[in-house]
Amino acid sequence: MVAAAIAREQGFSVLALTVNYGQRHSVELESAKRIAGELADEHIVLELDLRRFGGSALTADVEVPKSGVGVHDGTDGPSPGRPDPIIPVTYVPARNTVLLSLALAWAEAAGASDLFIGVNALDYSGYPDCRPEFIDAFEKLANVATKAGVEGGRIRLHAPLQSMTKANIAREAERLGLDAGLSHSCYDPTPDGRHCGLCDACRLRAKGFAEAGIADPTRYAEAPSQ
Repeated sequence: MVAAAIAREQGFSVLALTVNYGQRHSVELESAKRIAGELADEHIVLELDLRRFGGSALTADVEVPKSGVGVHDGTDGPSPGRPDPIIPVTYVPARNTVLLSLALAWAEAAGASDLFIGVNALDYSGYPDCRPEFIDAFEKLANVATKAGVEGGRIRLHAPLQSMTKANIAREAERLGLDAGLSHSCYDPTPDGRHCGLCDACRLRAKGFAEAGIADPTRYAEAPSQ
């Protein structure tokens, strides 16, 4: 939502792509439709069932960890000699590579040369496809893998939230006049669409609003602990 609003502020028209990949937090699809209704000039919801592959707590019958950020099954998180967190079970294999490839295909077909993605490399749960190295590598790929790139066009991949804390993202949403209550973060929402309050995404979301000093509009089933 914030990335799309930044794109609009920079003068871009927004073509919004949502992928229904079989994620258990399917309530985010409705959230995406509401956000696109506010910010996008066109919105496509694409069906791509990654449950056929599995390999993630978001696409298979695997429990979503709720023991705290960076702590999964007692083994994840930084430790002496291992500064980087182990990639959690909520990682969907190659998800951002798949999603950006689809976005790239639509962009080329539409004659667009700028892609925006809302990944964040600071307050995150250890996903490799949120890192600056990934963003840089995909942009290079886009420029050698497309007709537009080969014929001299320049495809640019923007990650405006890359180096922001969750608190700064919350502040940016407020600055842009966005209704943060339209957005959805939870990996394991309740049947009535409330955020669980215990998964990594909920904890990081609540922490961001708290550190920003901004009222959190999120409906939680349980109050997140920091």
